[in-house]
Amino acid sequence: MSPTTAAKSESLTKLPASELAALIAGGEVSSVEVVEAHIERIEQVNPALNAVVFKCYESARAEARAADRRRAEGLPLGPLHGVPVTIKESFELRHTPATFGLPSRAGVMGRQDEPHVARLRSAGAIILGKTNVSQLLLYYESDNPLYGRANNPWDLERSCGGSSGGEGAIVAAGGSPLGLGNDLGGSARIPAAFCGVAALKPTAGRTPDISRYSIPYGQQAIVSQVSPLARQVKDVALALEVINGGRNPEVEPPAPLGDPAGVDMSRLRVAYYSDDSSFQVAPAVRRAVEEAAAMLRQAGAEVRPWQPPDIELALSLFFGILGADGGRGLRIALGPDKADPRVTALLFVARRSGLTLALASRLLEFLGQPSLAKFIRYFGRHDTHHYWQMVEALLDYRRHFLENLDRAQGGPIDLILCPACALPAFTHMSSRELGLAGAYAMLYNLLGYPAGVVPVTRVRPEEEVGRAPSKDRVEQIARKVEQGSAGLPVAVQVVARPWREHVALAAMQAIETAARTRPDYPAFPPV
Repeated sequence: MSPTTAAKSESLTKLPASELAALIAGGEVSSVEVVEAHIERIEQVNPALNAVVFKCYESARAEARAADRRRAEGLPLGPLHGVPVTIKESFELRHTPATFGLPSRAGVMGRQDEPHVARLRSAGAIILGKTNVSQLLLYYESDNPLYGRANNPWDLERSCGGSSGGEGAIVAAGGSPLGLGNDLGGSARIPAAFCGVAALKPTAGRTPDISRYSIPYGQQAIVSQVSPLARQVKDVALALEVINGGRNPEVEPPAPLGDPAGVDMSRLRVAYYSDDSSFQVAPAVRRAVEEAAAMLRQAGAEVRPWQPPDIELALSLFFGILGADGGRGLRIALGPDKADPRVTALLFVARRSGLTLALASRLLEFLGQPSLAKFIRYFGRHDTHHYWQMVEALLDYRRHFLENLDRAQGGPIDLILCPACALPAFTHMSSRELGLAGAYAMLYNLLGYPAGVVPVTRVRPEEEVGRAPSKDRVEQIARKVEQGSAGLPVAVQVVARPWREHVALAAMQAIETAARTRPDYPAFPPV
């Protein structure tokens, strides 16, 4: 490859999906060129990242040739015509496996495309491959017995998050301009935060995830949503419109999408908080929230501090509802496969009775382990009556939360700005103890609100240690995560009221526009 060709190839992998689509539609570059550039980039970075675990190169090349013929013939083109993308391994795609990290499913090929994947393809997107996940999509790392460990492009000794971590890593590294993940408890937003890209979890019910090898699909109180990830907010907005079926689709979802460009920032009331008491945030995370609040204020929004109500109740409902079957559904999904150690730990706690966990919690408190003692108290109810009671309590909590937004001092709140995760990218194998660091994301799965993540800054050297030495094992691991974290990306979370994704996207765009002018913005990782 000549130096000129190599430079062109590299430049194509740094462009957003929307610009690539425009270049292809205008005939300035071919889909074949764009696809080959991204294949080359994947082959360059994937040996270090292990992000793309199933490659669809030959079918992608054939689709790219067909896309170029279609443009040459003057036929109608979709909004992502000829643009390469990647999708999470767990999504069904014809003739590819969706294993969820289970070796026993490696030979089970998809018979059809998952509905949101099908919408991407109908819009002209070309799928390059499928990306790494956590086993059963259960923890904030992408590491499983079948595919192995995915690494963070900013630091290979760090996790890219989970369960959509492979997607976050390859999008950040330029191997794909756009990807699809899903999100039940931060599974798209936390990888985006760890890898320095943008993502959005839609309102519960807008893009329902029909996956069947994780938290049982029949559990519909807290639901997973298909969620786009991209390096720029405008691409997240475009992908959301595509997987939504348009601005106002004839069938589902039940509410149309609004236009982020039509949002008047000066009319928005934004509430922000940097610590909700669920898990102490790192100094860089606190700074990112404060700086993003200033950016929204500069954009014209009314911004003021606020605290969400009853976080302890919210977490007890989140874990209590998802663990109400004692992990039986997960054990069935696991089948004959060996569980990842992080899955084993979760299933062990989920199976224990309330009395056993209460006694264990007291013992852990006595041994100086208050964090683990707190976590296991969220489990222990395994009967239908208590499940129904928790779901009713969830409905009450959602109503209570909305009343807090409506009755806030100074007028009703339109947006919430807060951390995406309490810490920057975890060191590998830390997620078993650091699950509650993701509570900032989990809250908005519990509520069903649309929530996006946008990168703001990077950790500064003086911010590497924000917590004191402790006997508490969770705090010890969190302290190790903070140490050596300088240079890692830090994001914030932007939350809107249900069905108002366009408002969240408008605020995310305002933050991104301001943050991109700063020297510490995490534009492209070093990998």
